[in-house]
Amino acid sequence: MTTTGRDIRVLLVDDDPAFRRVMGGELARRGYTVETRGSGKEALEPSAAADVDVILLDLRLSDMDGLDVLSELRGRPVTCGIVVLTGHGTIDTAVKAMRMGAHDYLEKPCPIAKLELSIQKTHEHIRLLTRQQVLEDGYAAPNRGVEFIGESAASRKLLESVARIARTDSTTLILGETGAGKELIATLLHTQSGRHDAPFVAVNCAAFHDELFQSEVFGHEKGAFTGAHRLKHGLFEVASGGTIFLDEVGDTSAETQAKLLRVLETGRFRRLGGNAEISVDVRVVAATNRDLVQAAARGRFREDLYYRLTTFTVTIPPLRARPEDIPALVACFLGRFNHRFSCSKRMDNVALDALTRYPWPGNVRELIHVIEQSVVLCDGEVIRLEDLPIALRSDPVQPPHAEGDTVPSLREMQRRHIQWVLGRVGGNRSKAAEALGVSERTFYRLLERHRSDASGTGSSIPEDLDD
Repeated sequence: MTTTGRDIRVLLVDDDPAFRRVMGGELARRGYTVETRGSGKEALEPSAAADVDVILLDLRLSDMDGLDVLSELRGRPVTCGIVVLTGHGTIDTAVKAMRMGAHDYLEKPCPIAKLELSIQKTHEHIRLLTRQQVLEDGYAAPNRGVEFIGESAASRKLLESVARIARTDSTTLILGETGAGKELIATLLHTQSGRHDAPFVAVNCAAFHDELFQSEVFGHEKGAFTGAHRLKHGLFEVASGGTIFLDEVGDTSAETQAKLLRVLETGRFRRLGGNAEISVDVRVVAATNRDLVQAAARGRFREDLYYRLTTFTVTIPPLRARPEDIPALVACFLGRFNHRFSCSKRMDNVALDALTRYPWPGNVRELIHVIEQSVVLCDGEVIRLEDLPIALRSDPVQPPHAEGDTVPSLREMQRRHIQWVLGRVGGNRSKAAEALGVSERTFYRLLERHRSDASGTGSSIPEDLDD
């Protein structure tokens, strides 16, 4: 990509006022943003190189050797390129300057066209090195082809909405239960947009404590906290030009929400421990399985951030609402696991019917796990009903009701539903919490409360459950 002079900021360091005036004026006329300094001491002031792309440094300064200035600049966390200039050049001086970190070497006087070419080449080199360092932080996975499988009316309506919204480049909030495919929809919004050639970066907001999350998303400066041994580029920088996907955004802290709001409003942020503002061009796609309207009403989520995130909203229907999609999904996942495990298993109609009638509290993610388990554990080439997990071998359990005209309390209905879900996932508390859309800690509290409620009945929640 060719860079114009208007995109490049130049610092000219030379002790000859006439040279600074003439060369600085000529570069300015060609569209460069030019600042000048007349001594090594001025060049080393913290503000001098703080917002500069290329430094033109004379090696013969009145107050200090230019090589000493070069050494001092290279010992600082500056990312600009340096072109050294001298009217007293020798091969030894040139080699020494390049070894110390200069990117080019020119003798004075030099034609303005030659100097401009050096500035352009140096700036492009630094830009590519910076981008490489950003990508080496390891967060931008290569974009891959994705497909949302489903021919139901609900799926077709969802995909039509995604196609329209993808073209707008606007902030979008994806709503859906756990395991419904929120990241897949976010990826589709990216790949169908004008940013499809740029990075797609996904981050789970619930996976980090607050300070670590901010470090991951916004980056940090060297020494910002204990263990910050080098500058770290944040995920917003990694995603610049592309899309950042903030999964489980409802789990972020108030401080993080304030910083996210500022990025959405201004496109700018600061790294942890840093003062300089960084500007990025990023599309933000967020997702949650929480009720953010209710969270905002309770003061747990910023209302202004909610409105910023919901320029567009996409709601993914749960798998139980589109059972006609299940046969195609089963065929897809069977093909995937047959390839992975070097086999050629298929599913009979009885087993497929059981999968279609099951309510899938864990949505597509649960279906994937069931297919993988069936492929691995089935002895024959045909997966039959008896090869499926025990929870899928009987008719779906209807919501529990009391006998006669007695209407159970909401608390009792909750206890029965928890007991039913535990039975569906084989007593695994982690899977049950995921299926119910709550944290494990919340689920444990519910278990303890309902065990005590049920202590006087004959239908208590069992205590010997798997973790």
